[in-house]
Amino acid sequence: MSAQDGTFGTLLRELRLAKSLTIEGLAEASGVSVRGIGDLERKRRAAPQRRTVAALADGLGLDDTDRERLLAAARTGRSPEYHPVGVRSFPRGIDDFVGREEELLRLTRLAESPGDITDGADGTARQPVVVAVSGAPGMGKTTLALRAARRLADRFPDGQLMVDLRGTDDAPPGPAELMVGVLKALGVPDRDLAKAGAQAHPALYRQVLADRRCLLVLDNARDEAQVRPLLPGTGWTWALVTSRRMLTGLENVHRLPLGRLGPAESAAFLTSLVGEERAAADPEALTEVAGLCGHLPLALRVAGNWLATRTGWSLRRLADRLAREERRLDALTAGDLRVAGAFDLSYRQLTPAAARLFRRLSLVPGPDASAACAARLTGQDLFDAEDTLEELVEAGLLGAAGDRYRLHDLLALYARTRLIAEESPEDAERARTSMFRWLLETAVVAGRWYEPGHGAPPPSWPGTVDLSSPEKAREWLQAEGLNWLAALRAAAADGEHATVVEVAESLHWFSDQWIFWGHWPEVFATAVRSAEALGDPLLEATQLNYYAWAVLLCEGRPRDSLQYSARALAAARIAGDPVQEAWALQYASWAYRLLSEPALSSDHNKRSIALFRAAREPHGVLQALLQRAYDLQKAGLHEEAVGAYQETLDELEEAGDRVEPHIAEFTRGSVLVGLGRTYARLGRWEEAVDHLRTSVDLCHARGNTALESRYLIALGETLLAAGRPAEAREAFTRCVALGPDADPECVARSRAHLARLDVD
Repeated sequence: MSAQDGTFGTLLRELRLAKSLTIEGLAEASGVSVRGIGDLERKRRAAPQRRTVAALADGLGLDDTDRERLLAAARTGRSPEYHPVGVRSFPRGIDDFVGREEELLRLTRLAESPGDITDGADGTARQPVVVAVSGAPGMGKTTLALRAARRLADRFPDGQLMVDLRGTDDAPPGPAELMVGVLKALGVPDRDLAKAGAQAHPALYRQVLADRRCLLVLDNARDEAQVRPLLPGTGWTWALVTSRRMLTGLENVHRLPLGRLGPAESAAFLTSLVGEERAAADPEALTEVAGLCGHLPLALRVAGNWLATRTGWSLRRLADRLAREERRLDALTAGDLRVAGAFDLSYRQLTPAAARLFRRLSLVPGPDASAACAARLTGQDLFDAEDTLEELVEAGLLGAAGDRYRLHDLLALYARTRLIAEESPEDAERARTSMFRWLLETAVVAGRWYEPGHGAPPPSWPGTVDLSSPEKAREWLQAEGLNWLAALRAAAADGEHATVVEVAESLHWFSDQWIFWGHWPEVFATAVRSAEALGDPLLEATQLNYYAWAVLLCEGRPRDSLQYSARALAAARIAGDPVQEAWALQYASWAYRLLSEPALSSDHNKRSIALFRAAREPHGVLQALLQRAYDLQKAGLHEEAVGAYQETLDELEEAGDRVEPHIAEFTRGSVLVGLGRTYARLGRWEEAVDHLRTSVDLCHARGNTALESRYLIALGETLLAAGRPAEAREAFTRCVALGPDADPECVARSRAHLARLDVD
C-alpha cells in the first residue's frame, strides 16, 4: 500500500486522483454524496460500511486488487486496535420466560428492518437503533431485555453487553464512570484510556461503538441525563434501554411500554414455576392467584417461587392467603424477592408533592380517576395536580389512558400502606371527604342536563370539569361512575339523606341513557331508604317510582316491581301529588303488560294518562301514550297500534319545547321502533326497515348504547324475516360489537342469530 499512513481517507484520495476524478465526478459515478466523500478523505468521519465502500469502488472502476485494498483499509479504519469479537457480559438468562410475544416480535422486526441494518449509500452516517423499554416496578423489563438479547445475539457478532445503570440507587453511577466500563469491556486498554484523558472519553466511546455490531443493554436507567451520553451516535450498535421512568426527554428512540401480562400468560408463567401437575389440580385457584398478583410478573414469580419451595402448599391455600388485602404485599415475599421492596425503590425518589398524591390516590374507590378528582385529594389546583400526576406517570408508578389515571392493583395496596404509615387518619379522612363531596356535587350538576327544568350548569358553578353539553355530562358520569357511587354509599352511611335524594333525583332521566350500567337498582334503593329517613311522603313516592323502574327494566323483574309501584302510589296519595300517582300507575301498567295481564295493564294505563293530562305533565303523557301503543301491539291489534304510535308523535310535535330535547329524542326513537315492529307484523317490510334504521341512527347519534342494542336486534330480526340475511348479519354484528353498556339479552340473541347464519 503506497498510502503513507494507511488510512481509508488517504487511500481513497490516492485512488481517486489516480483515476483523474474530482470529488464531484466520483460522487456522480458512485452515488455517494460530495460531502460524504470529502468527510472521508479529510478523516472527519470513520470509515464507511461495506455497502458504501462497494459503491465507491464501483465508481472508481477498481480491479479486484485495489478493491480489496480499499475494503481492508475500511475494516482497519472501523476498528483501530480494538477487536472485542464475541464479548458477552449478560447474567444468567431466565429460562422460564413466558409471554411478551408481541414485544419480542417488535424488537425482532426492528433488528431486521432494512432501514436499520444498512448504511446510507450516499455516505451519510447510519442512525443507530435505540429502544426504550419502560414500565412499572416488577413489570419484567430486564427479563424482556435479556430474552430479546438472547434471541437477537447472532445479529451482533461484535459483542453483547449489559450495563447495570443502578438507577434506583441513592447515588447511581454517572455517565463518565459507566462509559469507561463499556470501553474496557470492548477491549480498550487502560493505557489508551489514560492517554486520551477523561475529556476525550466520549469521543472515543462513540468511535469504538460506531462501526461495530454490538448489542448494548443499558438496564435500570435513572433518567435521561444518565443514559443520553451512553447512546451510540452513529453506526451499528443497537441500544436497548430499560427504565422505570418513561424517559420522555430522549430523542429518536423507539418506545416500548410494558403493561401487565394477560390472564393466559400469567397462568402459563405460574404453571412453568409450580409444575403442570399442581396447576392442573386446581385451575380455578391458579387463575385466582394470577389475578391477586395483578398479573405483575414480579408478583407472579414470587408466588411461583413460594409454591415451588413449599410443596406441601396447595394453590388454594396461597390464593386464600393472598385474598386478604391487608396482608397481600407481605405475602408476596420469597427470600430476597419482595414486591413491596421493588415499589420502595421508586417511591423514595418521588418529590414530596408526588409522594403525597401517590399515597392519597389509594383513597379513590374506583379503578381510575381524573386530574380534577385527584386535585381534591391534595387541595392542589387543576394544573398543579396534572403536573404531579404526570410525574407519577413518568416514574412508572401510575398508568394513564386518555385523561384517566390508574394505579396498578398492587401499587394501590402499597400506596395505602404508605398512607397509613405516613399520614394521620384525620388527614386521610379529610382528603376522602373532600373528594366525595366534589364527586356528588358534580354528579348533581351533570345529571341535571337531563332533568326537565334544569339543563346547563348555572354560570355561578365553579366547576373544574367540562360539562358544557349533555354529551360531556354523560361522559363524566360514566367515567366517574364507580367513584360517585362510592361517594353516594358513604353519604348514606353518614346519614346525609338529603344529599342522597338530591343525587338520585338529578340522575333519574339520565339513567335512561345508561340503562344496563348495573347499579341503578342500588342507587334508587339507597335513595328510597334516605327518603323514608327524611319522613317526606312525596320524596318517598318519587324514589319508589324510580326504584320500581330499575327493578322492572334493569333487573328484568316485573312481578317484583309491582310492590314498589304500589308503595309509590300509596305514598303519592298521602302526599297529594297526582304526578307521582300517575307514574306509579304507569310503571304498574308496564309490569302487567310484561306479565301478559292485558286488562290490568290497560286499566292502569288509562288512569295514568288521565292524571298526566290533568296535571299538564307532557313527559308523562308521552310515556303513557307509548305504553298504550305497546298494549295494542301485543294484543295483535296492529292497525290500532299504528294509530296509537302516530298519536304519540302528534302529541310530541304539539308539546314542542315543553319536552326536554333528550326525552323528545328518546320518545321519537321508541315510537319509530314500535312502528317498525308493527309494520313488520303487517308485512310492510320497506316501511318497517326504514323506521327501524332511523331509530338505530337516533340512538347511535345520542350515544345511548342500551337502546341502540335493542333497536339493532329488532332491525336484524325484521331483516331476517324479510329475507335479507346479509343486512341482518350486519345489524347483529353491530349489536355484538357495542360493548358492556348494551342490553346483554340482545347481545346474546345477536350471537345466536350469527351462529345460525354461519351454519346456514
